Amino acid sequence: MKRAALICGCFAVAALAAWTQVSDRAARLQDQQNQGVADVFRGLTTDGRVIPGLFEIRSTGVSTAPVRAAAEAFLDGLDDAQRSRTMFGLDDSEWRRWDNRPRVPRQGVGFDEMSESQREQAFDLFAASLSARGLETVDNIMKLNETLAEMRDDWETFGHWLYWMTVMGTPSETEPWGWQLDGHHLVVNYFVLGDQVVMTPVFMGSEPVRADAGQFEGVEVLQAEQDRGLALFAALSDDQKARATIAAGEKTENMGYAGAYQDNVVLDYAGIPATALDDGQRALLLDLMAEYVGRLRSGHAEVRMDEVRGHLDETHFAWVGSAAPGSPFYYRIQNPVILIEFDHQRSGGVPGRNHIHTVVRTPNGNDYGKDLLRLHYEQHDHSGI
Repeated sequence: MKRAALICGCFAVAALAAWTQVSDRAARLQDQQNQGVADVFRGLTTDGRVIPGLFEIRSTGVSTAPVRAAAEAFLDGLDDAQRSRTMFGLDDSEWRRWDNRPRVPRQGVGFDEMSESQREQAFDLFAASLSARGLETVDNIMKLNETLAEMRDDWETFGHWLYWMTVMGTPSETEPWGWQLDGHHLVVNYFVLGDQVVMTPVFMGSEPVRADAGQFEGVEVLQAEQDRGLALFAALSDDQKARATIAAGEKTENMGYAGAYQDNVVLDYAGIPATALDDGQRALLLDLMAEYVGRLRSGHAEVRMDEVRGHLDETHFAWVGSAAPGSPFYYRIQNPVILIEFDHQRSGGVPGRNHIHTVVRTPNGNDYGKDLLRLHYEQHDHSGI
């Protein structure tokens, strides 16, 4: 009896220690989130100063009615408790609390608690907002998170449905609003004002990038982003490659400067300017940027590419790593209205092509559509709301 009591006591102590460790980690992560959004939003800049006048409220001629209808249907499909946890004020810091890591405190309604019909309505919202390719990438990243759970035998940390949805503001034809998808290796911020859309910051990544076995065997992501980046670097002359390369030698560390909680990061231009590229190389650069912008639904993607193309001469392409087959690398594309980062991250202690992170941002204050929101507030009195 004493021995049994001793064993039970040991298990209780171990369980308490494990719970305390998890609780402490959650508290630390919560503190990181709070610190990450503590600074007043300014936006990504090259020198700490926002370039004014880059964005304007205007008609794009591309309807957002399907997005609004899908968001309304998604919210209507939730029960009252789920809806109350999912909806936030338009100016809520929830926008900026996204995190691509696992085990992070999340807000909103989780796919793991949704019914099948609720999941379908969430994916209907994605389908209305994204291109077919963008929707496929979202779907496949979520599936590969299940593959990771299978590989590590850990469904508490990873899994197909460990993703969360929030809606900021109320879906409207004229008033600003938006939605957010948040989870491991997958974050989409989608702001709507009239018929304008801003879809940044966006984080898309995966480890592994291909399922070689398991429930989703054959699923693969982010290969076009990888291959098009490599093709652009390979098309450069030796002198141009030297100008583009910002760190010599093999890539040995994780990189990426504009991820979670880096809304106000100062990141100067680096690498080779587009003005130093020939017509064919500039076309490859535009094709590479279109690979990321093309995650938006057709129409809004074209509007966004027009915006990006208008700053082509100010665009810089930076590179780190080797172009040898199978070697890891990092690249960055940056101009006043877009930042794109691609990075082969550590996998098994060293960077490899089986672990990819990508980030897309709108510099100079328009991530989360915040500059458009500022202009909207300047033009409309919301003091009574």
